[in-house]
Amino acid sequence: MGPSRGPHPPTEPEGHVARPLIIGRSAAIQAICGLAERVAEGDAKVLITGESGVGKDLIAQLIHSHSHRARQPFVAVNCAGVPETLLESQLFGHVKGSFTDAHRDKVGTLQQAHRGTIFLDEVAEMSLRMQAMFLRFLENGEIQPVGSETVRTHVDVRVIAATNKDILAAVAAGQFREDLMYRLDVVHIRVPPLRERAEDVRALIEHHLSKSQRQINLTEEALHALETYRWPGNVRELQNVIERLIWTSVNEVIGIEDLPPRLLPGRSETILPMRERRRQRADDLFKALTEGSFNFWEHVHPLFLDRDLTRHDLRELVRRGLAATRGNYQAVVRLFGMPDTDYKRFLNFLGTHGCVVDFREYRTPAPHDGTEPKDLVPPDVHPPRGSRTTYPS
Repeated sequence: MGPSRGPHPPTEPEGHVARPLIIGRSAAIQAICGLAERVAEGDAKVLITGESGVGKDLIAQLIHSHSHRARQPFVAVNCAGVPETLLESQLFGHVKGSFTDAHRDKVGTLQQAHRGTIFLDEVAEMSLRMQAMFLRFLENGEIQPVGSETVRTHVDVRVIAATNKDILAAVAAGQFREDLMYRLDVVHIRVPPLRERAEDVRALIEHHLSKSQRQINLTEEALHALETYRWPGNVRELQNVIERLIWTSVNEVIGIEDLPPRLLPGRSETILPMRERRRQRADDLFKALTEGSFNFWEHVHPLFLDRDLTRHDLRELVRRGLAATRGNYQAVVRLFGMPDTDYKRFLNFLGTHGCVVDFREYRTPAPHDGTEPKDLVPPDVHPPRGSRTTYPS
């Protein structure tokens, strides 16, 4: 699937989204679009599941654009990209003076989406505390901004949520409230990965090539190779590959020899269980960082902000760094291609996103002198309020 984005007409209200262009010839995509359009006629809550990069946000936009709320705001919130301490303020708003830097009253996204739709992306990344607060909102529609002692308003919003996690497994593990899952999972739409709908690959390629400023063509052999590749990064990965081919290829006709080696037949990634894929991803990132082909701020940091890396992936990467340095965060900074001066910035980044790993289990005596490595932390580096993660000390 791929969106068709363009300037919104000036008469449309702020937050309005045009009907997204869904690219796909497969029966699966046609069935999903049909279901989304039927669901749009009512106000039932929708839970959209699927791997990262399959286009869950486009399905949410499709539902909104076909609903009676289409001319009202569509507000998206990335629950994975906002720390818990800020997510409450982002959703419910805050009053002046409720916390440091709260210099004025702020309206939350729930109120901004009044009479429209709010899309909670990666909803399973919400903390249990935030889940309880959101569940209370679903029950009564009341908005109580951070720092306010009274309910300010009631809002009418349609809720669409999405996650790339196995929500039932998260409930079983105690990471997601069962009552909230039943509240959100009124209509369940699963968007299959690209490898399960290979017939959509050619349509997506043709669409992206048609929009390019530089015209290129792919040979039938190259197209077949792309159709048989497993696309672990789904549509987002395909978009990146096509864009790279458009601007880096020497010739206007792209053959199989011009494709990146990993896309060639026989070189495709094996589809592993989720836990094994995550381990492999952390291993690959760790290898790239330690070999110098990746830099943390230039490569890993953008991947995380773009949601191509989860918090779990980042924690696994940090664990590998701590294991290699025997629990020394300062050494991890250097290992990941950062200057020593980035030490505090690195810890603050991990703490803000709940990705600090307890260093103590990796502290082992040095093999020769029997001493432990030193790892000092500036006194003003602290975990976010409510965090259970232990900082090195």
